[in-house]
Amino acid sequence: MPELPEVEVSRMGISPYLLGKTIEKIIVRQPQLRWRVPDEIQLTQGLPIDAIHRRAKYLLMETTAGSIIVHLGMSGKLRVIDKNTPVQKHDHVDLVTTDGLALRYNDPRRFGAWLWQPVNEQHQVFSSLGPEPLTDDFNAERLIKMAKQRKMAVKNFIMDNKVVVGVGNIYANEALFKSGITPLRHACDISNNQYQQLTQHIKTVLASAIEQGGTTLKDFAQADGKPGYFAQKLMVYGRKGQQCFSCDSTIESVVIGQRNSFYCPTCQS
Repeated sequence: MPELPEVEVSRMGISPYLLGKTIEKIIVRQPQLRWRVPDEIQLTQGLPIDAIHRRAKYLLMETTAGSIIVHLGMSGKLRVIDKNTPVQKHDHVDLVTTDGLALRYNDPRRFGAWLWQPVNEQHQVFSSLGPEPLTDDFNAERLIKMAKQRKMAVKNFIMDNKVVVGVGNIYANEALFKSGITPLRHACDISNNQYQQLTQHIKTVLASAIEQGGTTLKDFAQADGKPGYFAQKLMVYGRKGQQCFSCDSTIESVVIGQRNSFYCPTCQS
C-alpha cells in the first residue's frame, strides 16, 4: 500500500501539470472502486484547480465547487499524460484539462477511492484523523499523553491514525529501529525520553523518504511511467535473515497486528 511519502510525492508530481488548469471533463470508466465514485465530482467541469493538498494518505484537488478526494488504496497510481493516450487495463478514471492533459488513475485492485467534499464541509473520512507527522502538532508530549495505560504494541500505537496520520508499516519499522525500541513493547512502557527520540525519528524517516521520492517526479508525466513505490535504503523493513547494518546480529521478524514487523534483537530493546 502506498504510504504517506508515496502520496506526498504523488502530490508533488502532479501539481505542476494541474494546478491552475481548468477541468474539461471527468471520465469514469469504472464507478465502483472502494466506494462508488459520486456523480458530484462532475460539478468541477469548467472550473480551475485552485489547490492540491494532502491530508494523511488522501489527495484533495480543490475547486470553487468543492474538492475531489483521491485515495490510492492498495495499488492505485496517478500519472499525467496526453488525453489521447490509449486506455490500458485498470485505467478507471481520467481528469481531463482544457489544455489536453489527463490525470489518469489506474488501480488493479480497486481499493482506492474518488470522493467528493463540498465547500465548507468535511468528508467523514477526515473526522477522526490525528495530526500530520511533519507538523508541530505532532510532538512527544502528545505521544506520552496518549500512551498512558495503553498496553498495545508500540508499533501499532504509532500506526493508529487517531494518534498520528501516515505512519505506515514501512516507516514505523524504520523509526522504531532508529530509536532503539523493539516493536513488541507496550506503548505505556516507553520512557518519555524514548518518545522524544521516536517522535524525531518518525519525522526524519518520513522527510527522508519524501526527499528520495523526489527523484521520481518526472515519472508522473510519462505515458509509460509507473509511479508508485520508489527505491530507498531501508534499515530493517523487508530484511529478515540479513545482517543488521549497525551490528552483527540478524534481522528478525514477527507478526504484529497482522503485519510483518522487522527488528534487530541487539539494537532494539
